[in-house]
Amino acid sequence: MNNIELRHLRYFIAVAEELHFGRAAEKLNMSQPPLSQQIQSLELQIGAVLLLRNNRSVRLTQAGEMFLKEAKAIVDKVHDISEQAARIHRGEEGKLTIGLTSSAPFLKKISRTFQRFRMAHPQVNIRIEELNSQQQMAPLVAGTLDLGVMRNGVLPDVLQHHMLRSEPLVAVVPADHPLTKLPMGELTFSHLADQPFVFFSKDVGTSLYDDILHRLAQAGITPFITQEVGEALTIIGLISAGLGVSILPASYKRIQVDGVKYLSFKDEQVNTQVWLVSHRHRPLSAPALALAKMMMEEGD
Repeated sequence: MNNIELRHLRYFIAVAEELHFGRAAEKLNMSQPPLSQQIQSLELQIGAVLLLRNNRSVRLTQAGEMFLKEAKAIVDKVHDISEQAARIHRGEEGKLTIGLTSSAPFLKKISRTFQRFRMAHPQVNIRIEELNSQQQMAPLVAGTLDLGVMRNGVLPDVLQHHMLRSEPLVAVVPADHPLTKLPMGELTFSHLADQPFVFFSKDVGTSLYDDILHRLAQAGITPFITQEVGEALTIIGLISAGLGVSILPASYKRIQVDGVKYLSFKDEQVNTQVWLVSHRHRPLSAPALALAKMMMEEGD
């Protein structure tokens, strides 16, 4: 019994379905004598007669009928698990957990990638966790996140990044604010120096908090922060109510709120980056690798 191989099952199935050794041998692309020998060897190993044959006919015994049913099930199962393994290897099946900053879905590059990936790999179970950049660090290190999409910042040594996109920062102001009267392309950080500033709370731990305040400090500006909140959408909502101004990535311009205008800065180098982050020493799963490749290839 221990010497029965998958090929023996396939040989038997061919003969049992054709009930003719010649036709079965032709179907298997082999000669008839070796096929007859393989079937005899199979019966000896099992200890049962599976086929009754004479010069005129071949028919299944009761044991052969049972064996045919189970042999087909085994062959089909092997085929199924082989196909499944191949799909997993190609990244077409499995599971994937990815962290996203709140602004990431507003980037067309990101949203298009997820749409393409879902169409190409419908069997992959994708779990998306909305986490700011700092909140993604620990699960990426621990391996509970496969990939992270975050803003540029300081990463632990075991994490690596690939820049997905660089996008400009914009000023977010009430629609009736005097700054909206400035000629296009004349706005600088200094225009915001004395304005009430609506911004993230330091406790939230976003990379944007450190990045934008650092840029303002480089320009010699300490913003007059009057409102601290946890979400960019709340910042935009408070600005629409006339409670101040702020600075956010340009991707938030896709959020159109009455009473809010987004103004471009004069300095084209005032920008922020979006990174795809993974563990430096832990190989990516096939689905994660497929998504990462697709994300890096997607245009802006």
